[in-house]
Amino acid sequence: MNTLIKPQDLRDIDHWVFDLDNTLYPVSANLFDQIDKKMCAYIADYLGLSHAEAYRVQKRYFREHGTSLRGMMDNHGMDPGPYLDDVHDIDLSALKKDTQMNAVLHQLPGQKVVFTNAATNYALNVLEQLGIRHHFSGVFDIADAGFIPKPEPSPYDLVIRRFGIDPKSAVMVEDIARNLRPASDRGMKTVWVKTDRPWAHAEAETVTPDFTTTNLSAWLAEVVGLAPVAH
Repeated sequence: MNTLIKPQDLRDIDHWVFDLDNTLYPVSANLFDQIDKKMCAYIADYLGLSHAEAYRVQKRYFREHGTSLRGMMDNHGMDPGPYLDDVHDIDLSALKKDTQMNAVLHQLPGQKVVFTNAATNYALNVLEQLGIRHHFSGVFDIADAGFIPKPEPSPYDLVIRRFGIDPKSAVMVEDIARNLRPASDRGMKTVWVKTDRPWAHAEAETVTPDFTTTNLSAWLAEVVGLAPVAH
């Protein structure tokens, strides 16, 4: 953590770039567990593998290519469209309206965008379910990135150009530590939403976030000077 700046020092930030999954909603919702199972099933069917074999392929491609999708595209020529439609067709009922997040985003100055390795329709559905969609001016998804996932550098430059972001007046918020490194390299302030998912800690030793939190809405409340909402 950069001890020279405090959350309150970010009130004049012009752009907030948020990851989606396990960042704008708590990891306890377990949405990614649903997606993970659907990815494994899709890969098993596509490659004619057992689920155990498909799971090993899925995780190897995630480690080596940034997303399982990229690995399937590079190694097997898979069409990303049907895959993205399938794996993001999940039950969102575990997500509840987030009163505190809605309140802090309302008070948080600056343009707010989502930068995700997922698909736009899924991202918008999640934001709608949380009751916070109206706060965001845009979503930059994996298709916008040419299916090149974070933390590859090129999508970050595309996001900056798409939304006219000055990195020196921007903050990026992420649950996967290594995805913050390119943002920091470009001059953004960084916030790591730390979860108990081991894969989100990969390469964490190579990243020095400006801030780390386990509760994003409470941390944002500190930025804007709001008292946390009781649950």
